[in-house]
Amino acid sequence: MHDVAKAAGVSTQTVSRVANDSTSVRPETRQRVLFAMNKLGYRPNYAARALKRGRFRDIGVVISNIETYGNTKILKSIARTANDAGYAITLLTMRRGTNRDIQASMERMKQLPVDGVIFILDEKINDFAPFHPSPDLPLVLYSEIPSESCPTIDTDQYGTAGAIVDYFLTRGHRTVYHIAGPSTSMAAVSRTKGWKDSLLKAGREVPPVYLGDWESDSGYQAGLSLASKMDCTAIFAANDQMAYGVMQGLAAGGKTVPDDVSIIGFDDSLVGIVPRLNLTTMRPRFEDIGQEAFAMIKRQCEGEQLTPGEKIVIPSELIERQSVKTL
Repeated sequence: MHDVAKAAGVSTQTVSRVANDSTSVRPETRQRVLFAMNKLGYRPNYAARALKRGRFRDIGVVISNIETYGNTKILKSIARTANDAGYAITLLTMRRGTNRDIQASMERMKQLPVDGVIFILDEKINDFAPFHPSPDLPLVLYSEIPSESCPTIDTDQYGTAGAIVDYFLTRGHRTVYHIAGPSTSMAAVSRTKGWKDSLLKAGREVPPVYLGDWESDSGYQAGLSLASKMDCTAIFAANDQMAYGVMQGLAAGGKTVPDDVSIIGFDDSLVGIVPRLNLTTMRPRFEDIGQEAFAMIKRQCEGEQLTPGEKIVIPSELIERQSVKTL
C-alpha cells in the first residue's frame, strides 16, 4: 500500500479507501490510485479485509446436479447477479448416489471463506426435513419442497403442470397424457402430481404415466408408443428435450403435430438449438429465480433476518408456438 500511495501521490489511507470501495474518494484520485495498483500488480488481501469487515463478499453455491438445464440457468444468474453486486461465488457440487445430505455440504462450506450459502436442489436429499441451519452461516434453498427451518425459493412446478392441463382441456381435449421426468427429481414428481390432480379435479380420465429420463430418446420411445393410442390427442412432457423426442416418435408412428396430437413441453430449453422451433412450452423464469435467491442470501449476510419457512414462488410463462390444436 505504501508503494501504491507513493506512485499515485496520495496517502496510504486513500489507497485503503479505494481498495475498500469507499465513495469518499474523488473520481480522478480513484483513477490515479487504480492505475498505480494495476501498474504495480497490487491485489487487496481479502482474508485481511474479511477480518476487518467480518465478511468475505463471497457466496457459496451448492448444486445437486450441475447437468440439468434449469440448474445451469439459475447458477449463471446467481453468478452474474453476485458479480454485479461485487461478490464472488464458491461452487460445490454434491456427491452422486444416495449418501447426499445438506449437513455434510454445509460443514464443507464452513471451512471456506463464504458469507452465506445457496443450495440448488432438484433431487431428494436424505436430511432435508430434519436439517436446521447454523446461526452463523445464512442459507437459502432453491427447492420445490418448502423447509420449516430455511427460506426457500422455487418455480411453481405443481401449479404450472396444472395450468398446462387446463390449457389443453379448454381447447377441447378430453384428457392429457404425461411423459414424466425421473422419480429422483423433486420437480418431476411435483409436475406429475400437478398433472394428475388437475385431471381428477376436472373429472377426466387419468392415463398411465410414461416415465422418461429428461433426454430426447426416452421421449421418442414414448411418442412411438403413443402413436397407436387412438384417444391420445394431447401430451404434456416434463421438459422440452423429451417433448421434442415425443414429436419425432409420433412422426415415426405416422402421426403429425398438432393435427393429430398436440404437445406442450416445460423449460423452453431448445431455443437456438432446434431450427424453426414450433413447440409450445412453459418457460420458468430462471433468471429471476437466481436474482431473487442472491438477494435473499445477501440480505441475511447484511444482518436481516428472514422468516424460517418463508417461501417465494416465481411463476412460469406460457410460450405459445404451433404445437397445440383446438379440437
